[in-house]
Order: sequence, then structure tokens, then C-alpha cells
Amino acid sequence: MTAEFKDRLNQELNQFSIKLEDSQIIQFYKYYEILVEWNKVMNLTAITEQNEVITKHFVDSLALIKSVEEISLNPYRIIDIGTGAGFPGIPLKIAFPQLKITLMDSLNKRVKFLNEVIEKLDLKEIQAVHSRAEDLGREKEYREKYDLSVSRAVANLSTLSEYCMPFVKPGGFFISYKSGKIEEELASAKHAIFLLSGKLSSVESFTLDGADAERTLVKIEKVNEISKKYPRKAGVPAKEPLK
Repeated sequence: MTAEFKDRLNQELNQFSIKLEDSQIIQFYKYYEILVEWNKVMNLTAITEQNEVITKHFVDSLALIKSVEEISLNPYRIIDIGTGAGFPGIPLKIAFPQLKITLMDSLNKRVKFLNEVIEKLDLKEIQAVHSRAEDLGREKEYREKYDLSVSRAVANLSTLSEYCMPFVKPGGFFISYKSGKIEEELASAKHAIFLLSGKLSSVESFTLDGADAERTLVKIEKVNEISKKYPRKAGVPAKEPLK
């Protein structure tokens, strides 16, 4: 671990009042090294420069604390849908070790990468699952079992809600990480959220230190059990978003 990496990460996490132990910073640095190494042979991320990874992947992932202030204290069960290279799930696990995390991705190569990160960082109570959200969301072991479902995946909010809401237990929340202006997208997703037994809880917009783009956390509460109709068959939510 370099002093530059440590200083940059600590400085940027000050905006969220997150304090890390040296052992956690070492885990973040190892994660960065594994990410860059694997990215040479497979497409995990277009962002590989150290400071950009810190800001746009690590710190952005931990911005969830703006929407769920108590996340540092509670042993929440969280599922990260379309996790890709592990964002936001792995940074959340490193910073808040008491969390119980499921990482889900539809590409098996990415799941192999995630398993290597979990092993090399010696992370506990975290698993990587190879599946599509539409399939896993119908499995009894995963359906309506989580306090929080989170996603940084790039999809419209109607589609993401159908992917993520089936995993959330009543009283829990789906939180979508979004960039830029989202008013129009939010308005068009309103009926889909209702159909999926959700209601809008909060919309938190902010700008990360070291990044220009506006970020938004859309927090949706699960108010009842979801209809057995959802999620629809694999591929349908993306092609025909609920309206």
C-alpha cells in the first residue's frame, strides 16, 4: 500500500465521516491491484487509474451511507444486483464488515474474479452468485430475504426495480445508484414501483469530491410482498419495462 493511496482514500471518505483501519485500507489496495491485473485480460472496468478508482468506484460505492445512515452499525443482509467488478458490494463489505453480502452477476468470468477478491482479501459472510436477476429472484432462498437490494447497474429505473424488488423483504429497501438528472426517469418508473409493491422513500443527490458528475441515490421502500408475476421471464424487463 502506498501513502498516496491511503491519504487519497481517507481524504475522500471524510465527506461521509467514514474512518477506516489500516487493515481495511490495505484490503482496498489489494482489491485495486487485483482489479487492474484481471482487467488486462477481461473487461471489468474502463476506469483503472488509481485516483479515479478510489473516487468513482470505492468512494462512490460507500456513498450509500448518505441514504442508509445506520449501515455502519447493523448486520444487514444486502444483495448487489449486476455487481460487475464488485461495486458497490465489496467496498461496502470492506468498510462495514458486519454486513452479510450477496454479489450477483450474469457473467461467470466476473464471478470467478469476485471469488478471487473474496479469497485474497479474506472476506467472510459474502458470496458471489452466477445468475440472472429474473431467475434468482424466483428462488425461495433469495426471494424477499434481504434488508437491502442495491445496484449500480446501467438500466432504466423501471427495469432495475423489477430486477431488484423481488429480493427485498417487506420493510426493506431497494437503492439504485444513478448519475446525472433523473427526474424524467423517476417519473416514468412511478407506476412500475407501485406494481412491484414499492413506494419512493427518498432521493439523495450529491457530488463526490474529485468528480464532477452529479450522483443520486434513489431509495424505494418495499411495503408488501410482491406479486408472483414478478420478475417476468429473463430478458423481458429490459425489452418491455413496466409502465
